Amino acid sequence: MNVRTLCLSILYEGESTGYEIRRLCVEGECAYFIEASYGSIYPALAKLEDEGMVTSRVEPQNGKPAKKVYSITAAGRQAFAAQLAEPLGEDLFRSPFLLFARYVHILPRELVAQRAQEFLDRMTEKHRHLEEAMAERGSNASDTWVINFGRAVMGVAQQHVQTHMHELIDLALAEPNKDAAE
Repeated sequence: MNVRTLCLSILYEGESTGYEIRRLCVEGECAYFIEASYGSIYPALAKLEDEGMVTSRVEPQNGKPAKKVYSITAAGRQAFAAQLAEPLGEDLFRSPFLLFARYVHILPRELVAQRAQEFLDRMTEKHRHLEEAMAERGSNASDTWVINFGRAVMGVAQQHVQTHMHELIDLALAEPNKDAAE
């Protein structure tokens, strides 16, 4: 999947602005699919519009700059379905926490304990968001399946960190190492 396909998927559900697409990609339901920045979303939307896959209109707003609202076309719906029919790429999992965990042996225990708890708190919050999404979108069977998949994956990660956090902390330095911070 790419940003172009992600934009089509969001527009498949209804009209949206580039800002709203970005929000869905960062904190919304699409945050679990692929990473998309403004620098990739707006060029993708412009290209999709040039190709007739989406249309746009400008809506004035009181006291704010006008906003550009995008809609998917019939050709865009067909292109989206065709993209979904293509072979899927590998799932990517990137985690700054895992990089941190790999090098806890050079860090003080207090910091490792703090970061592990912060990670666990973020996982708990993300899990809560999925619970809310389930309540909001639970009537669509495919949405329910996807949300349940996310809940299961996050649940396993949460359980692992909760159960094994002490092991990670034990791997850290008992005394802070001046060299590690420099």
